[in-house]
Amino acid sequence: MIIGLIGFGKVCQNLVKLIKSDDIRFITSKENRSKSTIESIDNSDVDVVSSFREVAAKSDLLISATSPASSIEIAKKYGKCVKGIYLDLNNISPESTLEIDKYVDNLIDGAIIGKIDSDNPTLYISGKSADELLFLNDFLDVVVISDKIGDVAILKLLRSTYTKTLSALLIESYQIAQNYNLEDEFFDVISVTEGDDFKNHSLSRIKNTLANSKRKSEELNEIIECFSQNELIMVKAALDKFSRL
Repeated sequence: MIIGLIGFGKVCQNLVKLIKSDDIRFITSKENRSKSTIESIDNSDVDVVSSFREVAAKSDLLISATSPASSIEIAKKYGKCVKGIYLDLNNISPESTLEIDKYVDNLIDGAIIGKIDSDNPTLYISGKSADELLFLNDFLDVVVISDKIGDVAILKLLRSTYTKTLSALLIESYQIAQNYNLEDEFFDVISVTEGDDFKNHSLSRIKNTLANSKRKSEELNEIIECFSQNELIMVKAALDKFSRL
């Protein structure tokens, strides 16, 4: 089996580490890639072909893990080249997922739940061909939600609604604690109810959010667009906070 990768960030890098089999070959392209991404590809066990169109055409399973903003354009460019399965792992709205479905013959809606670079992430998937990816259970946990495109997209956004607004609140609280030189004490008092690992998890969350605030803002905009009939006070406040980081 050939698994093609469009995007070579932490998600794809970790999948390459986890999915180890003599029967599986990973391919990608350096086409229009940044210097740092090319270095990551060179340091991996992934084979390189000349273009993403070739990646798509040769793949039995094509994984798109780029960014919410580019996911539809990627599907437009390469979706019809794929003879096998097209797995979209971008954090996008159900509407965007259905738009991608117009350009892809065999779409599976997916999400990696858990720390991106963890040893035991869970892959949630939905779509008519979702059962065809159950072989990945040999390498990571796979949960089939339904045969309906968009169900996993809704769950992704609901999860992001919670985690990203929580991140914004955490950053704001931490910044106030810093102003009073009470950072350690801040974590200590909350750890009483949130557990001993709260500080380490929080600092990791803060670091990740600060480093990826632009992408997380894109995801919040997807949430606001998708759930526009809801009040979304906290989501809009989180988006405002990220714009100030």
